[in-house]
Amino acid sequence: MAERNSRTVRDLRLGNRASVLRRLYFHGPMSRQALGGATGLSSGSVSNVVAELTADHLLEEAGVVESDGGRPRTLLRVAPGSGHLIGVDVGETRVRVEAFDLALTELARTDRPLTPTGHDVEAVVGHIRDGIAEVTAAAGLTAGEGLIGVGVGVPGIVETTAPGGALVHGQTVGWDAVPLESLLREAVRLPADTAYFIDNGARALGQAEMWFGGGRGVRDAVIVLFGSGVGACIVTDGVIHGGAHGGPGEWGHLTVHVRGRRCRCGALGCLEAYAGAEALLDRWREAGGEPPATGEESGVAALLAAAHPEGGGAGDPVARAVLDETAEYLGAGISGLVNLFGPERVLVGGWAGLALGPHLLPAVREHAAAYSLRHPAARVTVVLGELGPDAVTVGAATLPLADFLARGGRRREETGEAPGAGPLLGPAARAAL
Repeated sequence: MAERNSRTVRDLRLGNRASVLRRLYFHGPMSRQALGGATGLSSGSVSNVVAELTADHLLEEAGVVESDGGRPRTLLRVAPGSGHLIGVDVGETRVRVEAFDLALTELARTDRPLTPTGHDVEAVVGHIRDGIAEVTAAAGLTAGEGLIGVGVGVPGIVETTAPGGALVHGQTVGWDAVPLESLLREAVRLPADTAYFIDNGARALGQAEMWFGGGRGVRDAVIVLFGSGVGACIVTDGVIHGGAHGGPGEWGHLTVHVRGRRCRCGALGCLEAYAGAEALLDRWREAGGEPPATGEESGVAALLAAAHPEGGGAGDPVARAVLDETAEYLGAGISGLVNLFGPERVLVGGWAGLALGPHLLPAVREHAAAYSLRHPAARVTVVLGELGPDAVTVGAATLPLADFLARGGRRREETGEAPGAGPLLGPAARAAL
């Protein structure tokens, strides 16, 4: 019985720490008095928690605010330098690695292009290993000191229940149950207890936009990742969906044309076979266009330049027709999400989405409305994401951050848990939305 009471008290204290830390992280700076009202904790509990978090160097003073007739109140905030995070985006054409402080201010970054051989597992692991070594050195993180964890966004389905750590099923990049977490633990020169969090890139993007971008204040949203391929993150009532066995992140493999174009996954008629940047350039080439051979980003830029010349004018009709068709496929794909989930907002992100969005978005909105049921269509707005082309890397860094906040600022080694165990998108992520 005594042991049960001990656990209960410990859990209560941890919950109080998490509540105060999350409130200050997302809504600070705040005074102790304001924290009491915001968290529902008594003044004594707030004082105890603040003292603990300050002793752990997680909080710092952020000035004072005058009070009505009383003493000025000290404002508190989460100390940005009290921890560090690494975010990794395993994209279609490159691996990007960034180091951040706890406030997600970028400290260092590196981009490592993928060769024409694509997503060779050994090569990708090597890029992540070397990229982490480069950014930790540039950020002054000697031997991973102060590192909270490493988040990795990947294409495909992530299975988190495997005994040896996360497995990645990336059919479009030729990955079949790749034990990415165990491979990284063997290859990366970081402490053995470093926590790794691996998730689908679209879901990582979605969490970043919901926390810091265009999804703030929204309970029901769809975040579209439009890059070489397409994916989506679904949020309903503040909860990010998808998980160990797939889910809406693989929206790009919804069939939109029976017996249509062959997709990279091998199936026929997937949305990605019409709306992804790779397929977009293929369709332009097949229609008589001449995309440059210097990569997808330059190809999309060339397509836009042909369809919408800088000096105005009609532009190339073939390029315009390809973009018009792409807008209709995207709109039709989004309409399925609108009918199924009834979001308040659809955010279009990813490098290709941000590049094409200013030109395609009006038509995408029209087609999404035309293909949707009237009631859910009247509720939704379709806009561009706000975090730019680095949003997947930022989202990857929020994976260890969410876990850290849920634990009230306790690192996994301090709680005696196995590194990397537990849910990728836990209570902190949901409470923050």
